[in-house]
Amino acid sequence: MNRYPVWKYVVIVIALLLSTVYTLPNFFGEAPAVQVSSGKATVKVDTSTLQKAEEALKAAGITPRALALEGSSVRVRLDTTDEQLKAKDALEKALIPDTSNPSFVVALNLVTRSPAWLTSLSAAPMYLGLDLRGGVHFMLQVDMQAALTQRVEALTGDLRTALREKDLRHSGISRNGQAIEVRLRDAQQLQAAQDLINAQFADLQSTSQADGGEFRLLLTVKAESARMVQAQALKQNITTLHNRINELGVAEPVIQQQGLDRIVVQLPGVQDTAKAKDILGRTATLEVRMVDESTEARAAEQAGGMVPFGTERYLERDGRSLIVKKQVVLTGDNLTDAQPGFDSQTQEPVVNLTLDGKGARIFKDVTRDNVGKRMAIILFEKGKGEVVTAPVIRAEIGGGRVQISGNMSTSEANDTALLLRAGSLAAPMEIIEERTIGPSLGAENIAKGFNSVTWGFLVIVAFMCVYYALFGVFSSLALGFNLLLLVAVLSLLQATLTLPGMAAMALALGMAIDSNVLINERVREELRNGASPQAAINAGYDRAWSTIFDSNITTLIAGVALLAFGSGPVRGFAVVHCIGILTSMFSSVFFSRGLVNFWYGRQKKLKTVSIGTVWRPDTGTAVRAAKAD
Repeated sequence: MNRYPVWKYVVIVIALLLSTVYTLPNFFGEAPAVQVSSGKATVKVDTSTLQKAEEALKAAGITPRALALEGSSVRVRLDTTDEQLKAKDALEKALIPDTSNPSFVVALNLVTRSPAWLTSLSAAPMYLGLDLRGGVHFMLQVDMQAALTQRVEALTGDLRTALREKDLRHSGISRNGQAIEVRLRDAQQLQAAQDLINAQFADLQSTSQADGGEFRLLLTVKAESARMVQAQALKQNITTLHNRINELGVAEPVIQQQGLDRIVVQLPGVQDTAKAKDILGRTATLEVRMVDESTEARAAEQAGGMVPFGTERYLERDGRSLIVKKQVVLTGDNLTDAQPGFDSQTQEPVVNLTLDGKGARIFKDVTRDNVGKRMAIILFEKGKGEVVTAPVIRAEIGGGRVQISGNMSTSEANDTALLLRAGSLAAPMEIIEERTIGPSLGAENIAKGFNSVTWGFLVIVAFMCVYYALFGVFSSLALGFNLLLLVAVLSLLQATLTLPGMAAMALALGMAIDSNVLINERVREELRNGASPQAAINAGYDRAWSTIFDSNITTLIAGVALLAFGSGPVRGFAVVHCIGILTSMFSSVFFSRGLVNFWYGRQKKLKTVSIGTVWRPDTGTAVRAAKAD
């Protein structure tokens, strides 16, 4: 009646072992570390960087606990914070000779102390939120007017191209603030231009008026389209920040929208506000421009003199200067993909670009009109531009697929493709709020949260053992297993634990023990009704299950609602709350019954069970059930 098959005990043992393994990394804590990342999109962190870091640390007399190339960064693990600061200074001197133009970002960080055998099993500690680990908090204001200006600038160029294709003559097209002004010579051209705009430019609304002997057509972006442009700009900025911060290896950054034009960024574990600003500033903008190949431009490149009017000077990757025109042909917004490859005829390394529909049309026109000329692809970071590549246009290129070739190695082709895929900001941003949470405050929050969970657990265990005797011990063991399983699942999912999450963990303990209270009281009720001990145990678990299931499901629905519609701390609470409900249903029923069955199920002539005081309703007296003889 009260016996588990062997496979159920195997499941319990496996769950217990896995829970222990994946919970262990959380007890090793974190060690101070220094992280070296690329400060420019054109600079790559590789084994040579690792070797330079090793030599710099050796020269400074610092022996790191671990030094390794992890992904796109070098991480140095140290024993103390004093060594961490010394290592940071040594690495900055060795890797950043020019502080005004840093090629690397050297930042303080924290890494886990988990042993290698746990890491090999993919066992990692839970991520800790900003309130527990410490770090930096930024609120960024997105310049929505700049996003709208960029859109109007792009529409101006598109309109100019469309009028030229339709052979509609005009006296000039100019942008005046957030409006586009088109001057036309007669009413017939005005009507034709309005028909073209209505057909091809749904985002624009027009008004016209006579101006002397000409007509002036004033175009503005519709209010609905302007809101859409601004919403897309905010979304693109969030995506770009995600890509850049993820490249730098910041564990579980929080990047989310707040209001209509603000973005909140939280970087747990980053203690240096200046370096965090560098991380946020590493957002690149891609532009395609034509190279000025005039005699004056060539002389300016060689002699370093004044550049011709309407041009600018930029440096190529090898340090040579290049004079390019100010007019932007394409931006990174028109690039959908960039992949390295090999030319089908020469087998030389190339970069294959894919443009969107608008970019493909523009590129076809530009390459048709500029065969034999050079086109520069420039990457802007922190206001500084650098020429990634400047190939020669061999023929008209249509279809939206572009191949960049030249004297590139396979590695350079891979790097160039990576640079071109780097996201660009749709609108500039500025930091309007910054806040640093020190590691000491995070440690204090962890201690308080840990103490609350620990004391709550101990008080519950003491009460259950006193009130329910041996069944209270079984319930306490099941509660401990629930806590172990909950931490293991959170670690396995690499969830972020916050202070509200620790509150949800303490709440989960109370809800988990509630299921055992229902079971124990049901067993007591069966004993009061005269059932035998074995029958009372079986009926107690079976009849309590429906109540336990219903109560947990209704609570889980509320948790899922918090998870779906909440944000920030509310979601942190909801994640732990939902997982805690699922683990409590397994531990309170399946695991605790396994313990009871293992203890009492083998006894054929069981007369009494240790479940505390059982009140007799017929006599009003109490009989304390003792252990079976």
